[in-house]
Amino acid sequence: MVELKLNIMTTYKIATILINYKEYANKYLGDCWASLEKIKLATDDWQIDHTIFIVDNQSDEDTYQTLQTMAPTARLIRNATNDGFAKGNNDAIAMAMAEGCDFVWVLNMDTIIEPDSLVELLKLMINNQKIGAAQSLLRLWPDQALVNSLGNSTHFLGYGYCLGYRQPMSQLNLDELNNQPIAYPSGASVLFRLTALRQVGLFDETFWMYNEDQDLGWRLWLAGWDCRLSAYSQIYHKYEFSRSSGKYYWLDRNRLLSSWKNYHWLTIIVLLPALLISDLVLAFVFWRAGRLKHKLKAWWYFINPLNWLKLIKTRHQSQRLRRVTDRSIIKTFSGRILFQEVDSPIVRVGNWFLNLYWQVIKLIIVW
Repeated sequence: MVELKLNIMTTYKIATILINYKEYANKYLGDCWASLEKIKLATDDWQIDHTIFIVDNQSDEDTYQTLQTMAPTARLIRNATNDGFAKGNNDAIAMAMAEGCDFVWVLNMDTIIEPDSLVELLKLMINNQKIGAAQSLLRLWPDQALVNSLGNSTHFLGYGYCLGYRQPMSQLNLDELNNQPIAYPSGASVLFRLTALRQVGLFDETFWMYNEDQDLGWRLWLAGWDCRLSAYSQIYHKYEFSRSSGKYYWLDRNRLLSSWKNYHWLTIIVLLPALLISDLVLAFVFWRAGRLKHKLKAWWYFINPLNWLKLIKTRHQSQRLRRVTDRSIIKTFSGRILFQEVDSPIVRVGNWFLNLYWQVIKLIIVW
């Protein structure tokens, strides 16, 4: 009698999330969708049950019809207002959770995806159950030979920036980079384990835009999860460094907010001298550039008594997650800002002094 062996493949349920705002789809969705239709959804050992959500922020009938035409198989979520990157992603993540998904792939619409990108992300996470978030290696478009991000770094004063920005791909050793720990993953292409997000929470919608990925990555580390780079998952990113004046408030306020929420209180005390001095220097830089109002607005957010209860509550929520010490987490942090788009004589001088300070201070951070 011949014994038949059934090869039952493991199925992982994954939801991919894209955010649209106004004409964004007309500008970017065509290339992104065409590349998504070509992605691999199986290996010899497992397969992917794949759903794509598109969240249409400040949706109107024109954009809704455009999305239906360009992405006919996507599930559309319409928001009457633009509540930001965090809220848009959270709406879709909540649906993915309710429907029993195992992972969510947060993906920018201004990307072009290599066919094996999702498989490589998932492979990394299957092989290491401690990984809560895995980021693709982001390459610039159309400068495909240059890096956009090898993961993101957190400066000890809360600034976030791309690692490896504009580094030639020819200089990289992918075997060494693959599975490397990173401070936090870029929201341009990151696969989240939903078990981890159920523990640490979703994007903090207070951030609205910028640094929400930094805050979420930080909370994952606090709770004992890892954030890693999947070097063989490669995405082309039509990245543009915006210099619009409005972003400076959000970047400045949110890096302070992320630090306030996630550092141990003793670490905050130790860092306070550098934080105060650097903030005064930054205020001077803002004033010289005609942007002092953005710095004052960021300060006012923390000074305003109406925000104190919220600030205390969000910090308490983050600190309740703590399973590891700051000394463990700051191994992925930097004392220097290494990002060409913000390079200047002031940054270079500041980097030297702050890095020296950081090398000394991090030796005494044990909590």
